[in-house]
Amino acid sequence: MTGWMKVVAVMVLMVATVGVKAHTHHLHNTHKEREEDGSRTPRDHDHYVEGKHNTEFDHEAILGSTKEAEEYDQLPASEAKRRLEILLLKMDRNNDKNIDRTELQMWILRSFRMLSEEESAERMEEVDEDEDGYVTWAEYISETYGITDPSDHGLLQEEDKTEEQKLLKEDRQLFNAADQNIDGRLDDKEFLAFTHPEENPDMLPIILQQTLDEKDSNKDGLIDFQEYIGESGQEKDREWLVTEKDKFDQDYDRDTNGVLDREEILSWVVPTNEDIAEDEVDHLFGAADDDGDGQLSFLEVLDHHDVFVGSEATDYGDHLHNLDRFDDEL
Repeated sequence: MTGWMKVVAVMVLMVATVGVKAHTHHLHNTHKEREEDGSRTPRDHDHYVEGKHNTEFDHEAILGSTKEAEEYDQLPASEAKRRLEILLLKMDRNNDKNIDRTELQMWILRSFRMLSEEESAERMEEVDEDEDGYVTWAEYISETYGITDPSDHGLLQEEDKTEEQKLLKEDRQLFNAADQNIDGRLDDKEFLAFTHPEENPDMLPIILQQTLDEKDSNKDGLIDFQEYIGESGQEKDREWLVTEKDKFDQDYDRDTNGVLDREEILSWVVPTNEDIAEDEVDHLFGAADDDGDGQLSFLEVLDHHDVFVGSEATDYGDHLHNLDRFDDEL
């Protein structure tokens, strides 16, 4: 492809995407997503997909909002840097014009909380049919399952919907636990606990009991390896079994007694944002700590603004990358 043809192709590509976000930021609904082993999907589940790095995760980890991340995607680089510098002043708790690892981790944890609140608020807007600021059980099952009868019988009697029955039962347990004042409806704070129970200490006993109900076949309050892999283990090959056994022994069975107790079960099924934030700190320092001094100067962060928040220039670079790939294929 000649130089002028590439320029024309870039212009065509950019015109074709006017009004369309170059990056698609997704709400992360941990309440409904599970890993293959039954654990709740961690917030960073889409940071790397099939070995490909997803930059949107980094931007949301700094901005604490999918909506703001989408806005930054449309900003000129100069404006993105200006706004990022304002964030750095807030992030820099000791006012030394550097961001250390602790400051960055605290900021990312703050962003994770904000993302959960944004996700829950958007979900609540979908479910709160009468727009009174509360979600009743009838509203929730109507929007989520299409059930108009709050008694649940319509779904529970359908034998071919086993998985939906299970989800409905678990949702009812979580709904009741989140309804702290027992008034039969959830306000915004209660709904946040309902949609993100893994982030609320008061909800962890429900998650634990649901896991035991599902996995603890001999009802001894513990989970051994066979219970851990469940019936799916019978359909897997030896390599999968060896991998899962290693995870069970090395990652979860901390006292090495061959079974998971209640604390170990929670460490398995409930991913901690603290660990995820620590991993993200490692990632961002690896990308931007140019002098290797263990701190990020404001200049280092701003020089790598595309890593932290992105901008219109980042999207333009993506267009060029896609075009180069197209050129290589010709």
